[in-house]
Amino acid sequence: MPISSTDHIFNLVKSLTKAEKRNFKLYVNRSNKNIDLRFLQLFDILDKQKVYNEEKIFKKFKTLNKSQLSNLKRHLYSQLLTSLRLIHINKNIDFQIREQIDFAKILYGKGLYLQSLKLLERIKGIAEGKHQDYLILEILEFQKLIESRHITRSRKVKNKMESLIDESAHRSFTTYNSSKLANLKLKIHGLYIQIGHIRNEKDRIMVQEYFQTNLADINTLNLTFFEKVYLNQCNVWYYYILLDFKNCLEYADKWVKLFEQDPEMKSKDPDLYMRGLHYKLTCLFNLQLYPRFKLALTTFEKFVIKHEKDFNETSHIIAFLYLYMTKLNDYFLTGKFKQGIAEVVRTEALIQRYEPNLDPHRIMVFYYKFAWMYLGAGDYSMALEYLNKIIYLDIKRLREDIQSYARLMALIAHYELGNYQLLEYQIKSVIRFLSKVEEQNVVQREFLQFLNRILFKDVLAVQNEMKTLKTKLEKIAKYSFDKKSFIYLDIISWLDSKIENVSLQAIIQKRFKNHQNEQEQKGS
Repeated sequence: MPISSTDHIFNLVKSLTKAEKRNFKLYVNRSNKNIDLRFLQLFDILDKQKVYNEEKIFKKFKTLNKSQLSNLKRHLYSQLLTSLRLIHINKNIDFQIREQIDFAKILYGKGLYLQSLKLLERIKGIAEGKHQDYLILEILEFQKLIESRHITRSRKVKNKMESLIDESAHRSFTTYNSSKLANLKLKIHGLYIQIGHIRNEKDRIMVQEYFQTNLADINTLNLTFFEKVYLNQCNVWYYYILLDFKNCLEYADKWVKLFEQDPEMKSKDPDLYMRGLHYKLTCLFNLQLYPRFKLALTTFEKFVIKHEKDFNETSHIIAFLYLYMTKLNDYFLTGKFKQGIAEVVRTEALIQRYEPNLDPHRIMVFYYKFAWMYLGAGDYSMALEYLNKIIYLDIKRLREDIQSYARLMALIAHYELGNYQLLEYQIKSVIRFLSKVEEQNVVQREFLQFLNRILFKDVLAVQNEMKTLKTKLEKIAKYSFDKKSFIYLDIISWLDSKIENVSLQAIIQKRFKNHQNEQEQKGS
């Protein structure tokens, strides 16, 4: 076990549940009699520590030097992972299949190659039923090895060898194709993390050519379960980056339906199913299809309630991220900002719980949503608190789109608070930032010029400027590349609230009600 890092071993110990700790001690006492159990003492010390303190360890083990402690940590890490594998083997079908492959190898090593073949044939059927493409190939390759080295009864079955060879070739192609789809999905996702949505025609051409060039070399016919999922994922990310939420929803829906058509896969791979639901909900949110959004949210909540007892820590984190992000979006759609503050408080408490396992990108998105909730509720100081956390977060070129719109939202908050002197400096700072990250678009430019014009003007002049800007933005909103600005920051609704002299919450609630009435009329 090459891993002896302090962070690794300490974080692993702190991640254990009470049941896992209890099982670990039972495993050690059962399996390690007459062996130096200092690693168990080290486990107890780490378990009691809230922050890693090496001095306390050396006080406990007075004769231990740094090199020996490193070896002790490595041994503890190995024993913990072995114990956890035994606990979780019944929850993971791939663990179970791999164990059976190991048993087949043991039988083969004992010279019982016919028994080994029989076991491999049985578990191959299980692997096929559970869509374990990579393990099926491993089983087939082991079967071929045995058949090539020994005279077996399989030779008496007509076309048995030909069938095995053909199946192996097919599975090799399947795993290769799956790998290419997974690679494309990873590349497209990475592109989004880097640039966010497309900003102009140049971005659109670049993303389109990149996607189509990579997809051209991939087989998209007669796919296995996971190949279909990966293909849908690739398309979801592609259309999401292009701001084409209609097509994005179509592929997200196909992704979810694959699991609904094979319900057992929901429990076998809950993370992948929840990701599909998340992207479906995101598209429904952006398309403002509220009845379908609410139905999908209910489906998500019911799934989590039903299966969370069997979730591992990663599944709990994914459920938290996607479910609570969707709950916040529910308040945004309906304009219930003040009611949503309670959801912000609950969500932030869970962020603190899961923070060691959350990347800065996730936290930044939550902070942005918190800020918008407080802005909509009229608490501009609290909105600024969260926006400043984004603005002063040292993450360099990660999600420059969120960083840019956080600065714009901060300008609105400062304006609402009457910080006009500060705004003069802040506007210049935002312009410098947008220029640096090459993010500035026509919406941002118009908004910044508008703020510069209205500073220190009388009420009537400001009202006229607001009406003029609203007219301009409504025209701009019809263009594909600039509509993303209104997804990130609903400047038009804010302008309406100032023009009509009502709260932002009231404006969005009114808009939501009108939209629902329009949808009902279309439905009837």
